[in-house]
Amino acid sequence: MKQKRISDYGYRIGHHESGPRNKITDVPGVRVGHTTVEDGNQHTGVTVIVPGEGNPFLKKYLASAYVHNGFGKTCGLVQIQELGTLETPIALTNTLNVGKVADAMISWMIQQTKKEGEDVFSINPVVGECNDSRINEIGNRVVGEKELYQALEQVDTDFAEGAVGAGTGTICYGLKGGIGSSSRTLVLDGKTYTIGVLVQSNFGATRDLKISGKPAGERILEQIRKEECGSSAEDRGSIMTVLATDLPVSERQLYRIIRRCGVGIARTGAYTGHGSGEIMIGFTTANRVDTKSTCEVEACARIKEEKINEAFEAAAEAAEEAILNSMVTAKEKRGLDGARYRSLAEFLEKPGFLE
Repeated sequence: MKQKRISDYGYRIGHHESGPRNKITDVPGVRVGHTTVEDGNQHTGVTVIVPGEGNPFLKKYLASAYVHNGFGKTCGLVQIQELGTLETPIALTNTLNVGKVADAMISWMIQQTKKEGEDVFSINPVVGECNDSRINEIGNRVVGEKELYQALEQVDTDFAEGAVGAGTGTICYGLKGGIGSSSRTLVLDGKTYTIGVLVQSNFGATRDLKISGKPAGERILEQIRKEECGSSAEDRGSIMTVLATDLPVSERQLYRIIRRCGVGIARTGAYTGHGSGEIMIGFTTANRVDTKSTCEVEACARIKEEKINEAFEAAAEAAEEAILNSMVTAKEKRGLDGARYRSLAEFLEKPGFLE
């Protein structure tokens, strides 16, 4: 069944047109898969973003990473920042499973590369995380090789959002968070390019939530003030943001673009609290680095700096809408302590909610 997203409630975020799916997979070649773990007090999972066809270790992607606030336990960012390349799919999971998922990603990449007759002596797995311990019994560390492999086997251009995969146990603005995505297109020299964003949302205080600049959080608190709803009084948690594009950009330009995802996060009301990890990872499917090339000098196409504002706008808009999609598609869940984390959709469906 088709999920109802923020645009289905009449909210248009920004000015740029979205791609046909309005998801990160509008970038050609990009695919997403989930494994969701729902078992007793386990409400967690893993989400993978495959950047394109072929082996990313042998033909790497130009990439960049930006840490806006570093309260996080990601793996693989140091090498991305130093070398400017991505050589594995990107995985998202919960905080205490980063090591297990990274280990599984290494095993998977060794298998894929050996199939092509190549030996591997160093792999930089990229894994992001959010802490889902308010809903998930995180200490049991139930996400590992089996779950990662399953997610990789199920990658597709169409994928579910909300409380699935790495977003199964996350909370956003005191409501149920999850996985959300969006995309924007722009035209340069007569050719259409796409910027897509996927988020794992787990941040924000309820009162701060804004939708298209309107004080949605304040309205929500008015309606639930007398209820035990699990609303959050402070900005806590994290958000992982993954940006994909087919724009021909350099690593430096990509770094500038992904930083504008922070603008989209702020537009939903967040101010980046002390305990919140805002981490952005981006890659382009253009300008791939062929490790088997014998060329000593490589060419890299890039857009003119004078045109990069359009990419900045697109990244901010896609990030903002992805967050709202992560919330509106997520169904209500109970925390381990019984707290109720309601869906944003419940409030948007009330007549005149933000009028």
